[in-house]
Amino acid sequence: MSEEVMVFGDQAPGSEDLNLGDAVPRLQERQIVKGTVVRIDTEGILVDVGAKSEGLIPPKEMTRRGEEVDAVSVGDQINVMVMRMEGEEGNIILSKKRADFIHAWDRIAQMKESGAILHAMVVDKVKGGLVVDLGVRGFVPGSHVELSQAKGRRFEWFVGQSIPLRVIEVDRGKGRVILSHRLAVEEDRKSRREEVLGSLVEGAIVEGTVKRITDFGAFVDLGGVDGLLPISEMAWTYIRHPSEAVRRNQHLRVQVLRVDKESGKISLGLKQILDDPWAEVSERHRAGEVVKGKVVRVVPSGAFVRLRDLDAFLPIAEMAERRVGKVEDVVEVGQVIEAMITEIRPEERRMLLSLRRMAREAERKRVKDYMRAQEDEGRITIGDAVGDAMGALLRQAAEARAEQPEPEASSVEETGPAESAVESEQAVESEQKE
Repeated sequence: MSEEVMVFGDQAPGSEDLNLGDAVPRLQERQIVKGTVVRIDTEGILVDVGAKSEGLIPPKEMTRRGEEVDAVSVGDQINVMVMRMEGEEGNIILSKKRADFIHAWDRIAQMKESGAILHAMVVDKVKGGLVVDLGVRGFVPGSHVELSQAKGRRFEWFVGQSIPLRVIEVDRGKGRVILSHRLAVEEDRKSRREEVLGSLVEGAIVEGTVKRITDFGAFVDLGGVDGLLPISEMAWTYIRHPSEAVRRNQHLRVQVLRVDKESGKISLGLKQILDDPWAEVSERHRAGEVVKGKVVRVVPSGAFVRLRDLDAFLPIAEMAERRVGKVEDVVEVGQVIEAMITEIRPEERRMLLSLRRMAREAERKRVKDYMRAQEDEGRITIGDAVGDAMGALLRQAAEARAEQPEPEASSVEETGPAESAVESEQAVESEQKE
C-alpha cells in the first residue's frame, strides 16, 4: 500500500477538469482526469477523457483486492489515472482503482484537518484493534473502540458493521491511517444531546429505552441523551429497588419533570402518567373503616402498609396501648394486618392507620354486645313476676278447696272475704321471698 502511495504521490499538475471545447490537451502519466464511460465490454471500460483517442480501463484496474471498486454504467463520469500512453496513436491505458486510491488519501487528509466524522466498514479484527476500509487500510486501536455498542463487549461484533470514525493520524508516506471510534461516538452523542436538550419541554410525555439500572433509579435513553428516572418517581407505592418497576432495554413512556440545559441533567417521572390512586381515595375509603394490608416497609417512626395500590402509614404510637420501643416488636415486613383508618389526606397523599384505636373499638363493641345479651336474658319485669305468682297461688287454692268438703256457714262467716284476701296476699309475699 505504501509503495503505491510513494509511486503516484499527490495529484499531478493539470489534473483539473478538462474543457473539451479547448485544444486537445496532452495527457501525462500519473495524471488524474475526469472522463465519461462510453462502452463496457469484456476487454474493459472505454472512457472518453477528451484526448484524440479514448482511454481503456483494463479489468484489473477496475478492481481492488479482487473486488469491484464501483459499479459503473455507460454515461457515468468517473475519475481515472493515466497509466501510460502507447504507440504513435497514443493509446491510453487508465486505472480507476489507482485514482480512487489517491482520492481516498486526499479525502482522509481533509477529514483529519476538519475533524469531520466519516463512516467506514470494519473488514477484520486483528490483535489490538479493528481494520476498516476507507479506500485505503485504516486501523482503529482497541483503546479507541467504543465497546458499549458491542454485544458481549467483543471486537468480533464489529466485523461487517459500518461504524462512525474520526481520523486522528495520517502518514501517507508510511501508508498509515489511525482512527478513533470512541471519539466519533462521543461527538455524535454530544451533538444529539444538544439537539434533544433543545427540544425537551418540562411536562412533555416522551419515549425512551431503559439503558442502565442503579440502586437509586434508572437511566433512560431519550434518543441521544440520558435522563434519570428516580426510584421515588417510578410508582405511587413504595418499591425497594428500581428493578421491581422497570427492566433493562424496556421501552417506556415517561414525563419530563425537570431539564437543566446548562448541566445537561434531565429528571423523568413514570408514576405521573399512571392512574393516581389518591385521586379517588375518599370514595373508596373512610375514617373509622377497618382495612387489611401487608407491611411493606418499617421505619423507626412506624410502618407502611400496602392497601392494594397505595401505602398507608401506621405510626408507632398507634400500635398498642402500651409504649412500643421498636416497631419490629409489633409488626414485621411481609406481615398481613388489620388496622383502622384514622385519617385520610388526599392532597398530601397520606393515610394514617391505628391498631390501638381498632383494639379500643373492638373492646367497646364486646362490652355493648355483652350488655345487650344480659338485657335479653333478664327481660322479665317485677310486675310480670308478681302476676305469675298470684295466678299460680290462686290455682293451687282452687284445687285445694275442690278436694275439701263444704265448710259450715259459721266458719265462712268467721273467716270472711277480708281475711281470705289477707291470707292470699301473705301467701304471695311468702312465695316471692322463696
